[in-house]
Amino acid sequence: MDRSVRKLAPIALAKRKALLNPNTDAVRLIDGIGDQLPGTILEAFADHWLLSTTSDFIDPEVRQWLRDQPHSCYWKRLDQHQKESPVLLSGKPVTEPFLAKENGINYEISFQSGYSQGIFLDQRDNRAEVRRRMAPGLKLLNTFAYTGAFSVSAAMAGAETTTLDLSQPYLDWAKRNLAHNQLDPAAHHFCKGDTFHWLRRFAKQGRTFDGIVLDPPTFSRDEKGKVFRVESDFTELASLALDVLAPGGWVLCCTNFKKLSPHHFEKQLFAASSRRLRAVHSPMPDDFSGESYLKSVWLTFDGA
Repeated sequence: MDRSVRKLAPIALAKRKALLNPNTDAVRLIDGIGDQLPGTILEAFADHWLLSTTSDFIDPEVRQWLRDQPHSCYWKRLDQHQKESPVLLSGKPVTEPFLAKENGINYEISFQSGYSQGIFLDQRDNRAEVRRRMAPGLKLLNTFAYTGAFSVSAAMAGAETTTLDLSQPYLDWAKRNLAHNQLDPAAHHFCKGDTFHWLRRFAKQGRTFDGIVLDPPTFSRDEKGKVFRVESDFTELASLALDVLAPGGWVLCCTNFKKLSPHHFEKQLFAASSRRLRAVHSPMPDDFSGESYLKSVWLTFDGA
């Protein structure tokens, strides 16, 4: 961000004004190069801001502009290796978890929870679409679920959800997110462990789901040391998911791996089944005006 921040930042914020309303207060306010401010991301979570930069240096003009705003602002250094919690940059400290709202749904946010704050804003439109597709009597499987945001979206539509993650603290966070929306966690299912293991287990049990969310990290290692890489293992992941997909169901496949093109990602997905598949790509939300890094594909069996 350069010294033109006082001119460019208000323009960026004005473009997002329509997205901020009583039902949504979690929005990306500045999206780097898309707002002519390369290397800088500013996000609103309720009344608090999070600045993310690719540099460990913040221009003094930027610091002053943020101090002039009526918001607590935390700063996170975007680093692939040192994934640390944000630090206070300006305003009053935010020492406890708080709620942010997206399309009328409450999500718990924390600036003390590590590198990620509880919800990924680039999935807003996909969460809304999951809610639209779900209904009472339908079942959602949310894998690599993190804090269960997709599960909450589906549950708000009356669906029965199964939330799957390696981390018990994140599963507990997902339960709190349900409770924050007057939803009973006991009415839903939570599975701790490896997604590949659970998908095979569900298949043996004959369990099926009307919707399945596959949004894995680019790289991960399970409890037994097995490595997952998006560029080589997504085909197997999608194949296992399709094995437990109910007739007429869908699988949402996502990756933010920048080195994997939409074409090659789709090619991986089509290789997941001998049956003919249909793929529908979703764009990123409007407040993400920079690089379209997130690839989202709604996968169904052709004719379903």
